Amino acid sequence: TDPREVERTVVQTARQLGPIAILVNSAGIAGMNAPLVEYGEDEWRKVIDVNLNGTFNVNKVVAAQMMAGNYGRIVNVASIAGKEGNPNAAAYSASKAAVIALTKSLGKELADRNIAVNAITPAAARTRIFDQMEQSHIDYMLSKIPRGRFVEVHEIAA
Repeated sequence: TDPREVERTVVQTARQLGPIAILVNSAGIAGMNAPLVEYGEDEWRKVIDVNLNGTFNVNKVVAAQMMAGNYGRIVNVASIAGKEGNPNAAAYSASKAAVIALTKSLGKELADRNIAVNAITPAAARTRIFDQMEQSHIDYMLSKIPRGRFVEVHEIAA
């Protein structure tokens, strides 16, 4: 989430491997599962900082590099929670909704520069992010999935 660290990392990566042509931005945290009225401001800010501000910082630096080469592909990983909202996950849902809006805005800004910017909004996949969630929240998410199972990571990438 540190803009200076993001800049340093992108510059170092480009120096070692060449300009970044494809970015898949998938970092994120779930935050606590609690009703909004019980959510602390520090916890709220932490989720927004990682999920939204982190996405902003990485997209900003990488997009500038892509603009210089007049080519790029950016895929931001949001969540179905950003479209539907999940109870007891207001910070996560809000942060992912903002990632969707940021993606749409940036995509329109860069469309004439041969840079495509898209978001994917997968249903829940059983990854390490589940370690941050209460079982009742995991059960709720599963109850909303028509297939009756969580998506596999390889299915999202396919």
